[in-house]
Amino acid sequence: MEYSERNFYSVMNSAPIMYLYNLENVTNPTVFNSELGNLMRSLLASAASSPSRSAVGSTNFTDFSNIYAMLQCTRDLGPNSCLRCLQDIVTVIPDCCAGKQGGQVISWSCRLRFEIYSFFELPSPPPPPPPPPQINSTISGTTNSTSHAGKKSASRIAFVAVIPLACALILISTICICLLWRKAKRRNTDVFCEDGSSSNSSMESLQMDLGTLKVATSNFLDANKLGEGGFGPVYKGILSDGREIAVKRLASNSVQGVGELRTEVVLVAKLLHRNLVKLLGFCLEEEEKLLVYEYLPNGSLDKILFDERRRQCFGWEQRYKIIIGIARGLLYLHEDSQLRVIHRDLKASNVLLDEHMNPKISDFGLAKLFRGSQTQGNTNHIAGTYGYMAPEYAKNGLFSAKSDVYSFGILALEIVTGRKNSRFRDSANLQSHTWQHWSRGTGLEVVDPSLGGQWPRYEVLKCIHIALLCVQEAAGGRPTMSEIVLMLNSYTATSLVPSRPAFFVPTPSFRLALGSESLQFEQDSKSDSSRQTVNQVTISELIPR
Repeated sequence: MEYSERNFYSVMNSAPIMYLYNLENVTNPTVFNSELGNLMRSLLASAASSPSRSAVGSTNFTDFSNIYAMLQCTRDLGPNSCLRCLQDIVTVIPDCCAGKQGGQVISWSCRLRFEIYSFFELPSPPPPPPPPPQINSTISGTTNSTSHAGKKSASRIAFVAVIPLACALILISTICICLLWRKAKRRNTDVFCEDGSSSNSSMESLQMDLGTLKVATSNFLDANKLGEGGFGPVYKGILSDGREIAVKRLASNSVQGVGELRTEVVLVAKLLHRNLVKLLGFCLEEEEKLLVYEYLPNGSLDKILFDERRRQCFGWEQRYKIIIGIARGLLYLHEDSQLRVIHRDLKASNVLLDEHMNPKISDFGLAKLFRGSQTQGNTNHIAGTYGYMAPEYAKNGLFSAKSDVYSFGILALEIVTGRKNSRFRDSANLQSHTWQHWSRGTGLEVVDPSLGGQWPRYEVLKCIHIALLCVQEAAGGRPTMSEIVLMLNSYTATSLVPSRPAFFVPTPSFRLALGSESLQFEQDSKSDSSRQTVNQVTISELIPR
């Protein structure tokens, strides 16, 4: 049973809400997972095309008699929606219950289950064909031997006739099953791909018609333009079913090409979180490169945060909520999603706000995917936004989850201060400005004056402290996103003393204020960051008095 204040009929939602698995492991997980994947792929198309939106089946396995599986969607879904939902939850198996003797993945719109024993009733086999009619002699006066010979002859004729018919039926059935299996396999070859980077079926299901998008946006009318970024303008549109959409139209000379667009489509389509923007589709027709997202009425964070008039209504409670939401979105990307993703371009203009001012991270064109236990990557093509780039990425092309943490620290400082990092010119930057106040014990002086002093002292100092931890020079000294979320949601979480931030530019007044201690301060700040990790104290003990 399901009820809601919003219409959910025929709306696919594959976000997993429950995982269940058998505690016992199989003896040969590699072979078991391979057989399980083949079984799931063979059932996907059958379940989606079935009027009941379900399918069951089994397969032989060396260690057990069979593997039994069931796929099922809610009946209000269409075939394509059902197929996409099942594909999404099948990809969860390697993370939740691979190598187990049984498991279940349950989402709002579909579910799956597999076991090493039969938990459903298989359809009954078809009844045997009726016996051939007997040939009765109508000629009177025949002997018993003649009658017996006639019966044997009729049985022989019937037997000869049934054998070719049965063989033909078996051959036709085998051919049909093979064709269906090959079609399902071809459409779903990437269901168990480790990186999920080339799922053809997912790409096909997200393709949208150019004519539809032209009608929705009134042929990309300027009056419908929501804004324009480095890759091109974004337009508001309304589909025929009444849904509001945002269409990003990549410029012909845009740095983001088809490769980046494909990356964004494949990644965002597989990432489902309340703090990530939802991708609805894409279009590649007539030299157009279009990405279609859910429409978020409050636009990007920078449009409010750095606007003198709109910022007056942007209170601390909303800002703190946005900081926590962005942190949760990054935590999902780094640790909780089925794909480990490094965003590489986190900034205020790439955070969108919905009608309730909930933040949603967007623009995954520069995102990188980490496979398995990979924790760091290297690139010769450094792309992103200077001012938000971690030093190891800007200088050497090294990126990791900690480079996203650095960008989060800069963004958190912008939200607290209401000042854009790029507005600092020759004398200092935002992290240097904040660090100088923090070192003097005047950290609260950097808070946005438009807040009018209406903010909890502890929360503000906690955010500044966390941000300074994030923008340290050494990546190893920065906290992980899980540690950041814990600190944001706790009053007793322990943390480290922040060291001097990367790209530190001291102002003359700061050197003058430190006097003879300035030189010693700089030498201490350049020491190995591991020295800072010895003493762990509570946040309240780190707040400057």
